[in-house]
Parts: sequence; structure tokens; C-alpha cells
Amino acid sequence: MSGEILLQARGITKRYRGLLANNNIDLDLRRGEIHALIGPNGAGKSTLIAQLSGELEPSAGQVLFRGREVTALPVHRRARLGISRSFQMTSVFEEMTVMDNLALAVQAHHGHSFRFWRAAHRCQALNREAETLARRFGLEERLHQPASALAHGEQRQLEVALALAGDPPVLLLDEPMAGIGPGGTHELTRLLGGLRERHAVLLVEHDMQAVFALADRITVLVYGEVIASGSVEAIRANPEVRRAYLGDDSLQEAAC
Repeated sequence: MSGEILLQARGITKRYRGLLANNNIDLDLRRGEIHALIGPNGAGKSTLIAQLSGELEPSAGQVLFRGREVTALPVHRRARLGISRSFQMTSVFEEMTVMDNLALAVQAHHGHSFRFWRAAHRCQALNREAETLARRFGLEERLHQPASALAHGEQRQLEVALALAGDPPVLLLDEPMAGIGPGGTHELTRLLGGLRERHAVLLVEHDMQAVFALADRITVLVYGEVIASGSVEAIRANPEVRRAYLGDDSLQEAAC
């Protein structure tokens, strides 16, 4: 597959006393692709994301960004380099407006002190970037409403927009479809599909219809280990994946 490799995991292993959460995982993320990471609950997907983003330190292995080892760098240092992530649960400031949420995220990615966040709405440059992010995710009509007034699907759209503040080359998305109804899932799938034009995306997701619609490649984790990695077609046809995770019913439903 073509495209510069931006993020790599080499032999990533995470142990919690007697529990092996990730075991010798190799994974690469290329510019211009959406790479989905799937597997049953407890497979170690979020643990891997946390190690790639810097929230957890691996017990063994390396994380590289554009060929540079970043294994020991904390979250904020990796974010400055261009590795951004969203979470399973929404992490927006519900009492603030959409504009202020976005302006604060832009301000943080530019390295300004949080002590001055109250002045963010007065900065034209921040406003312009915030408005651009809102348009990109269909939230321009909601800019001056509190985030608490958004539907759950719109809050998930806002969270992805927040992760895109600063235009990071690498985006790690942890279950962005969680809790969204069918209509919201369709809209967010459409919006996420446009991200590969400017970002490399690692997508952790249980919604297999969204995964099959979005992914260029899929890696499957079971019990902390990679059991398969390849194209959507290869993963659909892999008998070990079908037995361990997808099942015939999941494949048929996702094909509809």
C-alpha cells in the first residue's frame, strides 16, 4: 500500500501483573488511509490506542512517529508533534458553546496558556479556525448554542472536530459511533470518510457497517494479539476472524 508511514507500533506489549493486555503488536498507519482496529470487548484495543497516544507506557516495544521514536514522550508532547485522539465517552465542555469548545481546542493546540481561555472568543484567528472546524463537521448552525443542547450524535461530531484542532496528521478515534442512533451513525460515517484526504486515521469501532464502509485496512485483535490484518475483503473472508469475532451474521448485516 502506498502512502508515507506516519505512526508505527513495533512489538508493543502491555502487562498488568498477571494480565497480558497487548502482546507483541506490530501496526503501521499510513498517510491517506483509515485503518480500523477491531475485536471483541477486552481485546486490548483501547489499551493500544492509549499507548500510541502516550497515556500509557508500554511494558515492551516501541512507538515511532515519522520514523522518530516517541515511546517515552507524554501525551502533550505527542499532540504537539501531530498525534491527536478522541475517546469512547464524549469529552466536550457541555456548559460552553460549540464555538468556545472549538476555540479552546485550537488555543490549546497552538500552545497558549489555559489561563487565558476566557479571552478565546475575542480572538479573530481562533474564531476563524473554530468556524472552519464547525463547517467541516456540519455544526455551523450550532456555533452559539451550548454543547449540552446538541444531540448525542452531534456531540460526537464536535468531539472529532476538537481532536482535529491544529490539523494533526494522525488521528486516533476510539469508538466515535458509541451511543449514536442509525441516522447519526450514517452522518458521522460520511464525515469521517472525508478525513483520509488530510489525515491518517486509526479507527477503533464496534459498528461493523461503519468499519466496512470506511476502512482501507483492518487489523483484528483477540486476547491482546493480532490475529489478522489486511484489506476489508481479506478480513471478511478470513475464517479465523469469522470464528473469533465477526461471525456469519455480523458479516451479512454489515454487507446490507
